[in-house]
This record gives sequence, C-alpha cells and structure tokens, in this order.
Amino acid sequence: MPELPEVETVRKTLVQLVKDKTIKEVKVLWPKMVKEPDDAFLFEQMLVGQRINDIGRRGKFLLFYLDDYCLVSHLRMEGKYGVFRPEEPANKHTHVFFYFEDGTELRYQDVRKFGTLHLYKKGEELAAKSLVSLGPEPFDKEFNLEGFKERLSRKNRNIKAVLLDQTVVVGLGNIYVDEALFRSGIHPEKLANSLTDQEIEVLQREIVLTLQEAVDKGGSTIRSYVNSQGQIGMFQLELFVYGRKGEPCKKCGTAIEKSVVAGRGTHTCANCQPR
Repeated sequence: MPELPEVETVRKTLVQLVKDKTIKEVKVLWPKMVKEPDDAFLFEQMLVGQRINDIGRRGKFLLFYLDDYCLVSHLRMEGKYGVFRPEEPANKHTHVFFYFEDGTELRYQDVRKFGTLHLYKKGEELAAKSLVSLGPEPFDKEFNLEGFKERLSRKNRNIKAVLLDQTVVVGLGNIYVDEALFRSGIHPEKLANSLTDQEIEVLQREIVLTLQEAVDKGGSTIRSYVNSQGQIGMFQLELFVYGRKGEPCKKCGTAIEKSVVAGRGTHTCANCQPR
C-alpha cells in the first residue's frame, strides 16, 4: 500500500500535471469505487465544470480541491493516476476517466479495485468519517514530542502496532515503521508504554527524518508503485531492513531477520534492535 512518501510524491506530480484544469466530463466504469455520494452517475454530474484549484494530502489520502467540492481519493493497494492524450489506449485496469477541457485525460487505474472516491462540499472533507479520526501529520508542528509521549503512554500494545495506527500519527505503513524502528534501535515488539523518554525522542526524530528522506527520493518502489508521470521511487535503495531478509545489516553485518509482528511481515536486526 502506498504510504505517506508515495502519496506525497503522487500529489506533487499531479499538481504539475492537472492543477488549474477544468473537468469537462467524468466516466466511472467501476461504480463501487465511488463511496460519496452513493450514486456514481451523480458523482459524474457533480464534477462537470469543476476546476482543479489545488491538490492536498491528509495522511495517505489525496485531496483534490475543486471550485465547490473536495474530491478525496484513497489509493489503497494498487491505485495509480496518470495523464494521457485521448489517442493513447487505456489499459484494462482503468476504472475512472476525468476528461479535461484542454483535451487531456486524468485516468485512475487500480488492479485490485480497492481504491475509493469521496466527494464532499468544500470545507466539509476533514470532518468526514475517513479523515476526522486521523492523527497528526508527521511534518506538522502538531506532531510534537510531548503529544507523542502522551499518546504512546496510553498504548499497551507493541510499538509496531501503535505506529501502524493512523490515529497516533498518519502516513506510516509497514515499510517506514520497520525503517524508523531500526534507525531508533527499538525492537518492534516492545510495548509502546514502556519506551523511555529518550527512546521516544529518538523515535519521533527518526520517523520525521525517514519519511522526509523517502519523500525526497520519490518514495519506495517495492512492487508496482510509480508516480503520476510513470517514474519509480528510489528510496528502496536506502532501506536498512525492509525487504532485506538474510542480507547483512548495513550497520553491523548481522543477518536481517523477518518475523510477523502486528500481523505484518517485520524486518529487524537482532543486534541493533535487541528485545
């Protein structure tokens, strides 16, 4: 699933590609993707004539700010956006077409069809069920040390499960939780409310640094992630543990181990992250 760096990279490229374009027509081929309103035809009609004024992000959600509405898009596992000319053939996984007045098309592709689209009146999107419970953004001042300590103190679960919880801090998924914990020297099975103040301070710093470095590299291409211009991310070349089972740790040479923590495949170095 695309995590914060991948979604942020998609946001940046979409701003370059579709900002200020006006929607002439919308065609939804897989109506189940449209969650709000619960009528795909109405969704299509509401978007006609709307201009894309900006594109934001909240956690792993893309927010298309239009004249009157905010279109909230969740890419889920395999969702991708791309801009095409009309003469370019659409592949079989293209499920939504946004036709612009300048003749170009924004297409949403999704192999698994897990992605979702919600259309809200502008200003009401952050109160929507999918967004209202989200925790602080890791790059915002709301993600401060005292607040992070307070949230962790209430969690009697392993730290990996807690960091995957989007109400604690948004944008972290399996890749970047493993990386931030390694860089912090914290074992993923350690209970969140047992971390020392020093460990929490290091962890907060490494979460921000890891995500920022990944954004700077365009995200991580592990399976099929590309940005909206078809370019792969490069941060996978910088990974310390994720996807490196059996390979030597870049810091100490110990073989990277893989186990299951919080129901997810988890990569650790037994030497750098003692239990």
